Amino acid sequence: MQKNHKKIFLTVSAGVFMSTMDSSMVNVALPVLMRTFHSSLALTEWVVLIYLLTITVLLLFWGKMCNLFGCGRIYSRGMLIFTVGSLLCGTAPNIYFLILFRFFQALGASMMMATGPALIKSIYPADRLGRGLGLIGVATSLGLMTGPVVSGLLLHLLHWRAIFWVTVPVGLFFFVMTRRILVVSTSGCNENIMEEDKKRTRIKGVDMIGALLWAGVVSLTLLVFTYATSLCCGNGVYASAVFVGGLVLLFFGWIFFIRHERKHAAPFLPVSLFQQRFFSMALLSSTLSFGVLFFVLILMPFYLARILGLTPDRIGYVMMALPLSVFVVSPIAGRLHDGIGARIIATFGLFCCFVSLLLLTGLTVESSPLSIAIRLMLLGFGQAMFLSPNSAAALIGVSEDQVGVTSSLLATARNFGMLAGTALAGLIFAFYFAAATDGLDLKDYTPAHLDGFLFALRRTFQVGAALSLVSVIASWMRQDGGRRWKAEG
Repeated sequence: MQKNHKKIFLTVSAGVFMSTMDSSMVNVALPVLMRTFHSSLALTEWVVLIYLLTITVLLLFWGKMCNLFGCGRIYSRGMLIFTVGSLLCGTAPNIYFLILFRFFQALGASMMMATGPALIKSIYPADRLGRGLGLIGVATSLGLMTGPVVSGLLLHLLHWRAIFWVTVPVGLFFFVMTRRILVVSTSGCNENIMEEDKKRTRIKGVDMIGALLWAGVVSLTLLVFTYATSLCCGNGVYASAVFVGGLVLLFFGWIFFIRHERKHAAPFLPVSLFQQRFFSMALLSSTLSFGVLFFVLILMPFYLARILGLTPDRIGYVMMALPLSVFVVSPIAGRLHDGIGARIIATFGLFCCFVSLLLLTGLTVESSPLSIAIRLMLLGFGQAMFLSPNSAAALIGVSEDQVGVTSSLLATARNFGMLAGTALAGLIFAFYFAAATDGLDLKDYTPAHLDGFLFALRRTFQVGAALSLVSVIASWMRQDGGRRWKAEG
């Protein structure tokens, strides 16, 4: 890589590191925030939910803007907005302002997430793209690993506001250092493509209705899934009616959106991309893999704390096995993709995730922390083997004018998988735990309900294993778009 290319790579890595570290830090701080602002759990959760929801809704929008204004310009502005949002979050006087500032912070994060992979593609040749994305996976795992540790130290030694302020100097440094380089030097969104896209936009018009419909159906989808547990399992006819009504509205909303996009001359969502099997299978397998991952990330801390009785620091050590495995394996997976393509490597990775879920279904009250860490390492190994080859294959397989949208769709699939996996795991666990304990909720757990907890956990991980198997099949069905560079070369 040239000198400027190295700076671009470091800037993208810094953005990934900050956004992933921020997410893991805020999750740890939720109990402190709830106690500080005297807010309910449902309200405090919106500190996390507004961040994820905003990112998921806006990723595709920024992918489209990437082709109009340049990926480097969008990324640079996103880093500045994220940094200012972090500064504002640390000054929030109450929970409502904190939620508002988190929306502002997520606005910048979505700009970075949507354009980051496209920038990596612009500085790496096709035969080394997997290696570049694998190194980005290292930055992701470092953010996930350091977040809980940094958050715990800051909460213990300083104040909750410090967890937002810690990223401010880093963001400002990289914004000032690379804002001109990102605009001038990135070739992934070259001037010819931008001019062609602007001409198409002037002729065919901006699909604003499609953009609004996309925001509406995605928001409704995430809200229905997020609150599925309370709506479906709530007491009385009203909760069930709301849940069913939400599902019906969601179904017709998606149908109306798809029909609109098929008729529009310049659709907001490039429906034609989904007709290519290498792309649609990459998105499907990515969504399922991250959904399954969050089955484990959401429920495992409860098992470690309530069944094994581990202290918070020991829980952190056990859970760290997963991102540590990603840290080690991601660069290797990228190099393997550059040599033999995505289909075999990505599918093998998802198969390892499937085996890990099967092993997790066998957890008991006598399982040792070491044996659990080994299972989590296998899950992290599989995720690392899958992620960078899958992303590289999707990016290499599309034309230059579709790189920005493809990058944003990959990020949307991952984010949607996280939210759907969180909601679905909670729904399944709550259903089986209630069935085994005469209608109790997890908050009512006592040692007398140990068998019910293990029963619900086992059933939830069995569903996760089934979904993981579907992702294996989807990955294997792909046409290896990532190998096209071989033929073109």
